[in-house]
Amino acid sequence: MKTLNYKFQACRNLIAVIIFMLVFLCVSSITRKIGAAELTRIRILPNVQIDDEDILLGRIAGIEGQDPLLVQKLSSIVVARAPLPGASRTLEKQTFKMRLRQNGIDMSQLLLNIPAKVVVTRSYIEISREKIKMLVSDYILKNILKDHADGSIKDIQVADSLQLPNGRISFKVIPPRNRDLLGKIPFSVHFDVNGKFYKRVWATATVEVLAEVVITKKPVGRHKPITKDDIELLKMDLAKLPSGVITDPEAVLGKRSRRAIGAKTVLRADLVEFPPLVKRG
Repeated sequence: MKTLNYKFQACRNLIAVIIFMLVFLCVSSITRKIGAAELTRIRILPNVQIDDEDILLGRIAGIEGQDPLLVQKLSSIVVARAPLPGASRTLEKQTFKMRLRQNGIDMSQLLLNIPAKVVVTRSYIEISREKIKMLVSDYILKNILKDHADGSIKDIQVADSLQLPNGRISFKVIPPRNRDLLGKIPFSVHFDVNGKFYKRVWATATVEVLAEVVITKKPVGRHKPITKDDIELLKMDLAKLPSGVITDPEAVLGKRSRRAIGAKTVLRADLVEFPPLVKRG
C-alpha cells in the first residue's frame, strides 16, 4: 500500500513540474513578444533607389515602432552622400550601425533587419544629345535666323548626353558674347534642377546666312568713281566674309575707291570713300 502511495505522490510531483515548466515557457514567450513589440524595427532591402542628394534612412528603410519621436529621428538620419545620378553606391551593415550610434540611438531599442551590403542607386533623367541639339536649334531659329529667310543650320555637335537627377528641370541656351553669330558658334546650355544650377554642356552649331553682297565686276583703279557698270550683286554666305561688307549698291554709288580693287572683290566700307569736295573760284 505504501508503495502505491509513493508512486502516486511521485506522479503528482511530476505533473506539477510539467505544469510549472509549461507556464514558465508560456510566460517567457509572452514576455519576449511584448518586448519585441516595444522594439523599433528597421528593415532595408539589398537594393534600393533614391532621388535625393543625401541617403536618408527614412527613404531607404521601413521603420516601425511605438515611439513616434524615435521613428522620426531615425527617418531623418543621413547615412551617406548619394551617388551621382545613374550611379550606385554600396553601403555595409556596419555603416548603418555606426550612423545610428553617432546620432545617439540606443541600439538595444532596435530590431535590425539589414543585409550585409546595401546597393543604393540614384534615379536620373537622361537628356539625350538629340534633345540638346533640338534645344540649340530652337534657340537659333527663334533668335538668330528669325530675320534671315536665307539662313540655315548646317550642323550641331554635342559631345555627349546628360544625366540629371529627378526633379523640375529647366534650361537656358547662352550664345557667346562680342562676336557675330554666324559660322561655327559655341553655345553653352545650362540645366537647372528644382530652380538650382546643376550642370552645363557645350554645343557647337554651324550657321549659314546667305545674302546678296556688292562685288566688283572688273578691276577698279585707285580713286576711281564707282558706277553701276563697276558693280554687281552676288549671293554669298556672310559667315565666310569679313565684317563691314556692303549689301546695298546705293551705299557705293557716287563714292570712289580708296585703292586699286581687283575684279570679283567683295566691297567693304573701308574700301570706298566720298570724293573730296572741290572748291570753286
